[in-house]
Amino acid sequence: MINYNNIDGILVDKELTKTHFTCNLEVCKGACCTMKSEYGAPLKEEEIDIINKILPIVKEYLSKTSIDEIEKNGFWEEKDKELMTRSIGDEDCVFVYYEGDIAKCAIEKAYNDKKIDFIKPISCHLFPIRVVDFGGDVLKYEEYSDCKPALEKGNKTKLNILEFCKTPIERAYGKEFYNKIENFKEK
Repeated sequence: MINYNNIDGILVDKELTKTHFTCNLEVCKGACCTMKSEYGAPLKEEEIDIINKILPIVKEYLSKTSIDEIEKNGFWEEKDKELMTRSIGDEDCVFVYYEGDIAKCAIEKAYNDKKIDFIKPISCHLFPIRVVDFGGDVLKYEEYSDCKPALEKGNKTKLNILEFCKTPIERAYGKEFYNKIENFKEK
């Protein structure tokens, strides 16, 4: 059984409209920003240029450890022909800052404080949706055990992944595209 809808040449995982999801930072503690992996968050080339420009402002929110890493090695790297953020110890994204024991994004914090006009890399904004290239974009639900609290909270809020990620989907693909996905919800 095919689990994808083709919308304007983009394959969209049907799980985006079926699976309930609402982040629960109080429980997961920002696990998506501290996921143990040798790979950081995917970046687009144009995002590297944007982040380079806003980096002095973003650094205001970062720990000395993150600043030292960025100054020594930069904030991004290329692995397996993929651009991605650097991580500290294959864990914390180099842009993580902490509010209490919750990991958050310093780029997003600077955006929310109205100091910059870039919210964060689109791969982070779309999470738990991952975009993979399979001769064109494929939007798929990436299930992580650390997001179990988001599934539980989603069952209470009744928001599905599509609804939870409306703003980043519209940012990446436009409102018309989002509306077309919504139309497939009933099918």
